[in-house]
Amino acid sequence: MADEAVAERAAEPASHDPQKPQSSRSPEAPPRGGERGGERGRDRGDGQAQGEAEAHDGPEAGDDEAAERAKERERAADRIKDLTRDPLAEEDGEDGPTDLAAAARARRAGRKLLTSGRDFTSFDRSRIGHAHIGDINVSLDARRSGVAMRGGPVPEEELRRLRRAHVEPAGYVRLRRALESRRLLVLGGAPGTGRTSTALALLDEVTRDGAGDGGRVRRVDPHQGEGVRGLVGDVNGGEGGEGGERRGTGYLLELALDRPGTLPPDEMDLDQLASTLAEGDAYAVVVVSVGSAANPLLAGRYGMVCPPAPSQELVTVRLRERLEEARDHEALERAARIAADPEVIEAVGLDDLRPAEAELLASLLAEHLLGSLTREELLAGCRGIAAVQAHEWFAGVDRALAAAPSSGDGRTPVRSATAALFHPVAFRIALAVLGGGSHSAVSAAAHLLTWELSVQSDPDSTPSRPLFCDDPESDRALSRARSDNGAIDVAGAEVTGQLIFYRGSALPAAVLAEIWDRHFPVRAPVVRWLRLLADDPRPQVSVRAAVAAGELSVRDFEYGFGELVRPLAEASSPRRRVFAATALDQVAGHASHRKAVRKVVDDWSRYGTASLRWTAAMTLGHGRAADSVDAALDALARIGVRDQGRQLAVASLNVVRLLTLPECATVLRRLGQWAEHRREEYQDLALVTIVRLATTGVDEVLDDEPGTPLGDRGDWPLLLALAVTRPELTGTLADLLWTALNTARSRDVAFDALEALLRSASRGERGEGREGGEGREGGDDRMRPGLAALLPALTSDEHDRQQLEWLLRRMMRDQDRPLTTEQASALWRLAVPARQRRSDEEESHG
Repeated sequence: MADEAVAERAAEPASHDPQKPQSSRSPEAPPRGGERGGERGRDRGDGQAQGEAEAHDGPEAGDDEAAERAKERERAADRIKDLTRDPLAEEDGEDGPTDLAAAARARRAGRKLLTSGRDFTSFDRSRIGHAHIGDINVSLDARRSGVAMRGGPVPEEELRRLRRAHVEPAGYVRLRRALESRRLLVLGGAPGTGRTSTALALLDEVTRDGAGDGGRVRRVDPHQGEGVRGLVGDVNGGEGGEGGERRGTGYLLELALDRPGTLPPDEMDLDQLASTLAEGDAYAVVVVSVGSAANPLLAGRYGMVCPPAPSQELVTVRLRERLEEARDHEALERAARIAADPEVIEAVGLDDLRPAEAELLASLLAEHLLGSLTREELLAGCRGIAAVQAHEWFAGVDRALAAAPSSGDGRTPVRSATAALFHPVAFRIALAVLGGGSHSAVSAAAHLLTWELSVQSDPDSTPSRPLFCDDPESDRALSRARSDNGAIDVAGAEVTGQLIFYRGSALPAAVLAEIWDRHFPVRAPVVRWLRLLADDPRPQVSVRAAVAAGELSVRDFEYGFGELVRPLAEASSPRRRVFAATALDQVAGHASHRKAVRKVVDDWSRYGTASLRWTAAMTLGHGRAADSVDAALDALARIGVRDQGRQLAVASLNVVRLLTLPECATVLRRLGQWAEHRREEYQDLALVTIVRLATTGVDEVLDDEPGTPLGDRGDWPLLLALAVTRPELTGTLADLLWTALNTARSRDVAFDALEALLRSASRGERGEGREGGEGREGGDDRMRPGLAALLPALTSDEHDRQQLEWLLRRMMRDQDRPLTTEQASALWRLAVPARQRRSDEEESHG
């Protein structure tokens, strides 16, 4: 048939009986019957010949039976249509949308965030306050200097070592000049960033020419006296009147403003201290942690933020110290090459190092160069650095609550600041679970967890938290986080928003391991919190939380399965069951637990309740919950055909997901077998899966990252992408689609799916055609190879081409989205090669 014939015949009015109602979407019925290569007979589902029944029972009985058969066919067609709807949307209504593509992206991001070979850290944490690796003994207690350090003079030996090893951060000169001019400096920074070392270095410089016998630089015990007011008395010499002996002294005070009941000093207190320091020719640096409590101090005339020291310089200086005794001039260069090794960088897993971490890494590299550590021990030690940071963040956080001050009557403790104390902790956990998501999602989840932690700690009190004290910069600084602009999935569309990440790939897994392995009472509030996240409609929240739940379950499968997986697998909400399935698949990703997961899923598919079978089907679709693809297909078929196909929809969805695996041919072969099965339930499973395959996008089911053949076609229909990436399967794909198009109960929904497939590949740069019949001929050029491969195999004979012609004419007559003449002609040329078109023309002209 000539290309122009499609357009000419589309312009003709559809002939129909005006007395018979017709669907506005289908002006004509598609051609029926036909054969395909001798393999398919007449249209499936026609039943026995109607004439025999009419001749046997008479005209009236024949009419009744024909009407009943028509109703039965209509019911079967409606059932197939219902089964092809999204099985995940049933809680939102029959047409409620679910964003499978966003869920797939969130799952990939969560797996990338947490699956980094760190599930069982080999780092020795028997004494986590120090790092013991071989003969290395590096103190890591600087993080709590303001709490653990007692007051008194700083030894000159420590100051000399500090002068030799200190690496000046950016802006150090500006900090020194501010201290010299004002006598007082409030220095803000996150714990462990070297803020105390910088404060000591500053005081050492400005007090070089002063000092009596009491020491040039003195630490002030924050627990003695009244903080800044107590320091005023200390500068004056206290009750003993020793002020003259302390002229020219530098004072270091570290304030712990996160302790319950602690109030920051006001500006008048600071002015009084500065005046007293000037009278005594002394200096003071008050170190505070960044946060909402310290913001007024840092915004005042004495406040400045301490930048972190550069990581590379820190490591180089520490290496030089370690290798001085070896007298090997080439050792430093070799150490630099080892430090730049991608395997070492991945093992460390931190974007930047803090002073104690740089010292530890330098010690590891030096010991490795000197032969004291093997490469495996070096890598194990590097992996432990993030574990040390995680321990520092959570060790003894609520110790202050155990000794909270009384309310005055000696009986009731005061814990009004519980929520403020737990918020930084909750933010770090939320960032470990949802890192890479939007800052708002992480913050909201952190507040939910803050509530759960507060209630767990003090169930008799209602937690309270100020509404205007959040500080994003403080959250990032205290959690070693960074933010960046990126794409966020919102209602099926991508928009630009602010994303937040840990500054290091090792920190998320280290944080989860720390809270789960070393702080058992935290598990209960975290489990309640994860269940709340499971109900979140945003895939970036619920799916990422499910991946984290799977990683936690790996560390204690008995607890994780009993508290998280099994209860949610039996839930009435599909969203919760998807959470359980995702968590189970994450567990199956670990070889140590794969056998257990497969046993659980197999038992659920055979003997479980309807909810457990549904969850098992969703787990099987990931491809790791069965011994083989054949075993997964057996289980999915068992679930799909049971109870008259009650769960056939979810089974078909997960059969389609298996088509993204390398064993795609096995899945297609089984679909063909089900289509020829004598039981109608198996036939329906095949038909529904085929239709779903034609309507599913690659990005809705793919686990691969971009860069793979399918991953690079994320916006393609899966059927077209498979036809291009697996050309040897094109014939099988076409045969399966032909079966659905030529089976009575699936014909209508299959033609709708084919129309959606053609439209998806025919969109112009500005949409699906424009007014006036203009549009880009051929549609999306990237999908042309897929159509060029599939359509000729689908229209191998005259009957098939008649069906395609009918569909194209229906699409051209669509009042809402008419297909342009150019687009229809281009699709016809792709479906019918030039040689076949010439042959058809010759036959038509006789």
